Amino acid sequence: MSTNQPVYRERLSPSVWIFLATALVIPAALLVFLPISIWAGAAVAALLYGGIVAVLILTTPTIEVANGMLRAGRARLPLDVVSEVRSVHGAEAVAERGVRLHADAWLLIRGWIPDVVRIELDDPQDPTPYWIISSRSADRLAATIAAHLTRR
Repeated sequence: MSTNQPVYRERLSPSVWIFLATALVIPAALLVFLPISIWAGAAVAALLYGGIVAVLILTTPTIEVANGMLRAGRARLPLDVVSEVRSVHGAEAVAERGVRLHADAWLLIRGWIPDVVRIELDDPQDPTPYWIISSRSADRLAATIAAHLTRR
C-alpha cells in the first residue's frame, strides 16, 4: 500500500469500568484527609484521581496497520515477516496469555480487553516466535494482516 493512511487503527483505551473502579481512590483519600481539612481531602482526592486518569489516557497504546507495517505501541513489525495470524477469543485467549505463553513472545496486552491476536513470525534474525496483541476488534485486525499475507 503506498498511502500513508492506515488500513487499520485502534486505541487500546481503558474501559469505562476502569475509570469507575479507580474512582474508589476518591473516598479513600477523603477518609484519610478529611480529619485534617475538607480542602486537603478534596485536593488530594482530585489530584490522585486526576493523576490516575492522566496516566491511563497518556499510556494508551495504538495499533495500526499501514504501508506493510504493523505498529503496536512503540514496536514496529514489517508484515513481510509474518507467517500466520489468527484472532483468539474467550478461554483460548486466556490460555494464550497464560499457560500457553512462550517466554520469548512479544506482548501488548491489556487486562480490560479480553480478545487477542496471535501473530506468528518467520524471521531467522529474530528470536521472538510470535506477538500477542489485545484487540477489541481481533477478527478485523487479524483479517487486515491476513489480507497482506495473501497479497505476497
